[in-house]
Amino acid sequence: MFLSKPSVYISLFTCVLQLSHKTKLSWSISFPIPFLAYLIYSSSVAAGAQSGIEECKYQFAWDRWNCPERALQLSSHGGLRSANRETAFVHAISSAGVMYTLTRNCSLGDFDNCGCDDSRNGQLGGQGWLWGGCSDNVGFGEAISKQFVDALETGQDARAAMNLHNNEAGRKAVKGTMKRTCKCHGVSGSCTTQTCWLQLPEFREVGAHLKEKYHAALKVDLLQGAGNSAAGRGAIADTFRSISTRELVHLEDSPDYCLENKTLGLLGTEGRECLRRGRALGRWERRSCRRLCGDCGLAVEERRAETVSSCNCKFHWCCAVRCEQCRRRVTKYFCSRAERPRGGAAHKPGRKP
Repeated sequence: MFLSKPSVYISLFTCVLQLSHKTKLSWSISFPIPFLAYLIYSSSVAAGAQSGIEECKYQFAWDRWNCPERALQLSSHGGLRSANRETAFVHAISSAGVMYTLTRNCSLGDFDNCGCDDSRNGQLGGQGWLWGGCSDNVGFGEAISKQFVDALETGQDARAAMNLHNNEAGRKAVKGTMKRTCKCHGVSGSCTTQTCWLQLPEFREVGAHLKEKYHAALKVDLLQGAGNSAAGRGAIADTFRSISTRELVHLEDSPDYCLENKTLGLLGTEGRECLRRGRALGRWERRSCRRLCGDCGLAVEERRAETVSSCNCKFHWCCAVRCEQCRRRVTKYFCSRAERPRGGAAHKPGRKP
């Protein structure tokens, strides 16, 4: 709806993100994208996709699958040949990142054709409050992101349908985690009535929401050969329409991420760092040594290391901050190959990723 007016098109849109000196996220879009829209929104789309991948790495930092570099290819016929729940998460978080960034940049005034969503202002929202203020315009972010991200999927097979479904689940996650913010109105500070508006949450909340959806992802079983005919494509469409777009879906089971598999590009968990001690460790951090090492038949190896950091910093007039360099011995833990006990069998890796 926002991209239909410009008459100049490009037939191929390639957006390459340099996430680090080694890591790239490559998109190749053969669907016509209005050239004017490309100029206006491409930097926000790129930044949003990058934020999605960074959030993926954060959410899976202490999992056996930790969002490796080969997971960054979003094309259904490129690097992500699998159709498992990890692929589902990559599509959802990338789509959410693009929508989130476009919406945020709209609110910041970066686009001339976008402003607050005041479509419900003045309407009764609930008991004692009305819609008002300046809601973040998620409708704008959703529409633009859909045109860019969904353009990746030009096929009509089950994998393309799965990717489109998970793209939509990512966008639904942004809308579903928005926060209602209210302002009180009344005499002498009383709160007789309130006006409320919707704001984007921290993107970390969107990532955590999708991580929960990842654990509850639904496996879709299709008949062999579905998609090779008009009837087969119709069956695929009917199957995916019957599943809520708030849920992640996958077609294949995940491989055993404990083990190295060069064919699939999996490194296994041997050599991975895990955490045993520390303040304010999260649930997955506390379980990391068991999940990465013990459940994968590996031992936890303790290594002592020396770290150097700035300390005892002081401000000197004018105008410099001078610090000392403090050395500290720390203990780190890594998964290593366990010695097989005499007469015993090696521990079998766990099944869950």
